Amino acid sequence: MTSTRGQFLVASPHLPDPNFLRSVVLMVQHDDEGAFGLILNRPTNQTVSEVWDIISDESCDCEQPLNLGGPVAGPLMALHTNERLSENEVVPGVYLSTDRDALDELVNTEFDPFRVFSGYAGWGPKQLDEELEVGGWLVASATIGMIFYEGDDLWKQVTSDIGDDIIYSAIDPRHIPYDPGMN
Repeated sequence: MTSTRGQFLVASPHLPDPNFLRSVVLMVQHDDEGAFGLILNRPTNQTVSEVWDIISDESCDCEQPLNLGGPVAGPLMALHTNERLSENEVVPGVYLSTDRDALDELVNTEFDPFRVFSGYAGWGPKQLDEELEVGGWLVASATIGMIFYEGDDLWKQVTSDIGDDIIYSAIDPRHIPYDPGMN
């Protein structure tokens, strides 16, 4: 098993599960016990403040969209860059928090950048490894810029980067002609 922790899983166009159609998942954990990650490109129509008003005695003014982290129910979670509020460093400089006090501080101070998630993507032991073997997912390096990317075409951006990496690794620079017209 090769761990995908701290990397992106990018849904292959051939992945049959509609929960993951064109999704980009940041992997938080991947070991012998299973795997879990957060879908980065599933904003909901609810704002963080709307949900916060339901679960907390205090309100907040955070108008950022709540993100659907995946089809598995779980606690609210946040990805952010504030090391002081971290419970787990997912990639260098990006942290995960589920602690209520940390989330309260994040949503009330709107420490930028951060994203709040409801739910997560989860896999049992070896389940993700099997999906990777059959080509259901592509794996890509996760970057802070893409983790907090706000455009609606994240899947397209990351798959384009994967394609570029494949092409560049296949090209022997000694065979690239000096004259671009010869291509």
